Amino acid sequence: MGETRVKICGLRTEADVLAVAASGAAYAGFVFFAKSPRNLGLAEARMLALCAPAGLAKVALVVDADDAFLDRLIATVPLDMLQLHGHETPERVAEVRARYGLPVMKAIGVAGEADLAGLQEMSLAADQLLIDAKPPKGAALPGGNGLAFDWRLLVGRKWLRPWMLAGGLTAENVADAVRLIGARQVDVSSGVESAPGVKDHAKIAAFVTAAG
Repeated sequence: MGETRVKICGLRTEADVLAVAASGAAYAGFVFFAKSPRNLGLAEARMLALCAPAGLAKVALVVDADDAFLDRLIATVPLDMLQLHGHETPERVAEVRARYGLPVMKAIGVAGEADLAGLQEMSLAADQLLIDAKPPKGAALPGGNGLAFDWRLLVGRKWLRPWMLAGGLTAENVADAVRLIGARQVDVSSGVESAPGVKDHAKIAAFVTAAG
C-alpha cells in the first residue's frame, strides 16, 4: 500500500469486506442510515465486522444518531471508529468521543469556500475530518451521492487533525485529486459500485491502486 490511506464505505457483504482487506485499503465503512441503499442492521453489521481481518479499521457511519442508538451499536458491533455524518455540532462530537472512548471522524459538506469556515473549530472536537461534497438541496442522503466539489478550495489548507477527501472519487480521478491537494486519505462509496449499494470488487482494487 502506498502513502494514501483509503476508506471504502458502504460495505454490505462478507465478500465486500474481504475484497477491501485484500485491496490494501485501511478502512472499511458500514452505513447505519435507513434511507441509504447501503444501510445495515446491527446483527448483519456485527457479522461483517467479525469477519474483517486484523489491521482493517472498522468505521460506523451514523447520521444525527442519539445515544440510545449509539449504545446499541457499540454494544453489538466491534468498531474502531465512529463517523458522524449529520448536523452534529462540535459539542456533540466531543460528547460522543467522551461517552464511547472511540475516535470520531466528523464529515463536513463543502460546496464553496464559506463551508470551510467551521472546519478548524470542528477539528478541535474530532479526531479526524472527512471533507465531502455537500449534498444537493432536498437530497435524501448526506453522502454517497457520487458528487464532487471544487478540490482547488483545499489547496494549501491545513487543519489540526488528519483529514480525508470524499465526494465523487473514482479510480479515474483519485490520482489527480491526491496530486492536486496532497490528500493523504481518501474515501469512496458509490465510485466503486456497479449499482447503488452493490460493490464492484475489481473497481475497489483499481481505486486503491490508483490512489497510490
